[in-house]
Amino acid sequence: MPQPPVFLAGRAELQQDLILLSGAEGRHAATVRRMRRGERADVADGAGLVAECVVAGHSSAGLELAVQARRAVPRPDPSITVVQAIPKGDRGELAVAEMTEVGVDRIMPWAAARSVAIWRAERGARSLARWRAAAREAAKQSRRAWLPEVTEPVSAPDVAAVITAAACAIVLEPGAAQSLGQLSLPEAGDLVVIVGPEGGITDEESAAFRAAGAALARLGPTVLRTSTAGPVAAAVLLSRSARW
Repeated sequence: MPQPPVFLAGRAELQQDLILLSGAEGRHAATVRRMRRGERADVADGAGLVAECVVAGHSSAGLELAVQARRAVPRPDPSITVVQAIPKGDRGELAVAEMTEVGVDRIMPWAAARSVAIWRAERGARSLARWRAAAREAAKQSRRAWLPEVTEPVSAPDVAAVITAAACAIVLEPGAAQSLGQLSLPEAGDLVVIVGPEGGITDEESAAFRAAGAALARLGPTVLRTSTAGPVAAAVLLSRSARW
């Protein structure tokens, strides 16, 4: 039986017995999905609250959804953070979408020394907005109760601070002695994966990350693109946790 579609709205709206789905969400539900009276739909606030609804009707303001039940989904634990070196073109958006579908909880765009793409001023703001939009749409498609956080771009010192605060941090390195599947992992806390650019992480970056407490690990016998490595690494970690 197909699962009902998921739409997003604010928490205050989810507390109402009748939710008015307006704007882009309402247009998508009514025009693209062609939702009809009596059909099921879920509405989430992206922070763990989900309202199970049925379509009550259409109005000029949007789609009306009658709430049948509500459920609170606990925040995932362990949480997965991927520090993603900014790739060129639209590969970053693809990586964000795939990481969201897999279950990554926080995505940090990293301006690595060897990143070809550079986010500056308005271009950077537009790129970040596209990453966040990709996460939002992928979260709805994959029926997530929690939207992943896509942070502002970070520098190497920022990444080192994240590593220090993590329960476990791993730098993906094709030449590492251990594979990601062999590492001992904590059962809870923030698991951080650092994905370098196509040209690789510099010796200085690697040394700083290891000094902050990160371990080096390889994904396998092949070298993946930077836009592929994050989703694959997250899947490996999640498959070894109680979340999967």
